Amino acid sequence: MSEVNSAGGGARVGPDGGPDDGSGGGPGVGGWTRFVTARPRLSLLVALVLTALAVVAGSGVADRLGSGGWEDPGAQSTYATKALEREFPASQPNLLLLIDSGSASVDDPAVAAEAKRLVERLADEKGVTGVGSYWQSGSPALRAKDGHEALVAARITGEEKAAGETLDRIAPSFRGTHGPIEVEVGGPVAVRHEIQTTIREDLTRAELIALPVTLVLLVMVFGSAVAALLPLLVGIFAILGTNAVLRGLTEFTDVSVFAINLTTALGLGLAIDYALFIVRRFREELATGAEPLTAVGTTLRTAGRTVLFSSLTVAVSLAAMLLFPQYFLRSFAYAGIAVVLLAAAAALILLPAALVLLGHRVNSLDMRRLFRRGKPRASSDAAGGAAWGRMANLVMRRAPVFAVATSVGLVVLGLPFLGVKFGTADDRQLPSGAESHVVQQHIREGFPGSPGGGLEVLAEGRATETQYAQYKERIAALPEVLRVDGPLVNGDSAYFTVLPKGEAVDEGAQRLVGELRATNAPFDTAVTGTAAVLVDSKHAIAEQLPWAAAFIAIVTLFLVFLLTGSVLIPIQAVLLNALSLTAMFGAVVWVFQDGHLSGLLGFTSSGSIETTLPVLMFCVAFGLSMDYGVFLLSRIKEEYDQTGDHREAVRFGLQRTGGLITAAAVILAVVMVAIGTSRVTNTKMLGLGIALAVLMDAMIVRSLLVPAVMRLTGRATWWAPGPLRRFHDRFGLSEGEPQKAEAPAEDDRDRDKVAARG
Repeated sequence: MSEVNSAGGGARVGPDGGPDDGSGGGPGVGGWTRFVTARPRLSLLVALVLTALAVVAGSGVADRLGSGGWEDPGAQSTYATKALEREFPASQPNLLLLIDSGSASVDDPAVAAEAKRLVERLADEKGVTGVGSYWQSGSPALRAKDGHEALVAARITGEEKAAGETLDRIAPSFRGTHGPIEVEVGGPVAVRHEIQTTIREDLTRAELIALPVTLVLLVMVFGSAVAALLPLLVGIFAILGTNAVLRGLTEFTDVSVFAINLTTALGLGLAIDYALFIVRRFREELATGAEPLTAVGTTLRTAGRTVLFSSLTVAVSLAAMLLFPQYFLRSFAYAGIAVVLLAAAAALILLPAALVLLGHRVNSLDMRRLFRRGKPRASSDAAGGAAWGRMANLVMRRAPVFAVATSVGLVVLGLPFLGVKFGTADDRQLPSGAESHVVQQHIREGFPGSPGGGLEVLAEGRATETQYAQYKERIAALPEVLRVDGPLVNGDSAYFTVLPKGEAVDEGAQRLVGELRATNAPFDTAVTGTAAVLVDSKHAIAEQLPWAAAFIAIVTLFLVFLLTGSVLIPIQAVLLNALSLTAMFGAVVWVFQDGHLSGLLGFTSSGSIETTLPVLMFCVAFGLSMDYGVFLLSRIKEEYDQTGDHREAVRFGLQRTGGLITAAAVILAVVMVAIGTSRVTNTKMLGLGIALAVLMDAMIVRSLLVPAVMRLTGRATWWAPGPLRRFHDRFGLSEGEPQKAEAPAEDDRDRDKVAARG
């Protein structure tokens, strides 16, 4: 990777904000520095125009996003679902009307007459087909056990957006009181539509919470209100740009509505991380007396390269989700990669242009003066750095104790994940008072079997009535079957509806899927339904998970080797990053599966974790952990290249980046917690889980475990065989000009006496 030269001293800024030396660049200013600083006002103007275009292009993106995507498009259940929708539209109702007759029976003549009128009206609605009800079929599955509630089932045709529009049009005229009955609207289409609406509302609220709190925290970190605004501007650019990218992708592929939450969280979080690193280094260079252009050059050569490298490692972790067939996971890869690259581009192009124009004014509007009472500006930063340096020395003096204690503690926190149970997202994602959740809860608790959660068996091929009857008997004899309905025949195709004895997706229902697929039949069969989709989704994830993990591990090992030139450090980075996620996974199971704190956090536990969520959370949290790991390792490597003193390099790296990483982690955690205030359980789990992972990584792994492990490995930390060393010398990433001194002997002496570097 070619080196970017630092800006030389004495460079002047011309009237346009660019270097004024007659040649378009100051002395020693390298190509990249010259590119981003030559026309800073023009760069910012172009960015403003692009942002305005992104606002227009990305408008209405949430309305075009889907709320599904958990199914494998190549699975048997997906094939059967599409075939049934084509041949038997009424076989899979997605709209349910819950009819409550109050104290009367649903068989009361007045109740039955009003219900039948509603059924006739529903059948006449445009976009609605396959209308059926208890009063037409007499099916006991559509009548509550207490006799006071019954169901009307129908199918709204069309894709998600069209179905949602139809629901919005017809629901108000059916919802509410109709003579002796009360009607509530539910079913899968209502659940999906309510999730989309809730996410849009929650995202707006999260942004209103996160932006002002983040600004306050940035002011506390930087002191200067001017410096604090820069990371927010980078984040806004990344978020708006990603929304435009997602809007464009919806023209070609399905994108999940949940992805916009990740866009906001990573857009703010990573933009703040990168801008913190860039602005902090720029201010350090100014504090040494460097001119603004010189400071920008040095900043890009050091912190800028680290930001570029870090963004690649995060993008790699997110790109692994492209290997999975479910569009729910692929959507997060689209959003994540776009927002990471846009945040990095803004931090490496637009932010330096702004810094050239601001110069020393980046320190303007110092809000901490109100509380300092005359203390020197740098005193708090110096004290903070010295404290991190002392902690690094303490950790390295007791390295075995800290390494063992933190590792064991993280493993213990992750133990609840051993009891994880995987399920599928349903109405319980919504608040307990949401109408579609209320309807489905009534069905779960009050109706026999699992109406709406049964399994459908598609039979294809010419068959006789006798053959259908014999196959039906074999299905009915299976131990998990409550009842079999059908067959309904259409030419050479037919289908059976199978109700399991328990919940729609419990272990018994999942076993039943396998039993149905193994049942002999004189025709081709395919099984679908909620449990079948879950079984196929779990299979698809299990099949691709080793490839995704290998992709992340191999590319991460390679990238960290390019940064450090070490064989051991990349292995440490991968293992310690994975270890830092144990607390998140343990908490997810303990809280969201087992239901602890459900009252405090305001969600309904379904007793399982949606299958794709752990994969998503791992990829996002692993990438963010690598982000902080790269910040720390780059500064350690920079010092080691200068001095050759391993222990001092670790101490110096933690002293210079410990406070920065912790501040970045706290700010990102605030953003994720704001996302975690969502009323949709999966979004709540994503936000709060990643917030916990980020804090554990910054405060435990980077602050305690990494320096302890690096102290234990000593000089061997930097070893690489000759061929790899030569490869790194030619292609690796280096911070500045290596001037390695003769390495002093490693010993166990207390190095607290080493003066803290400013």
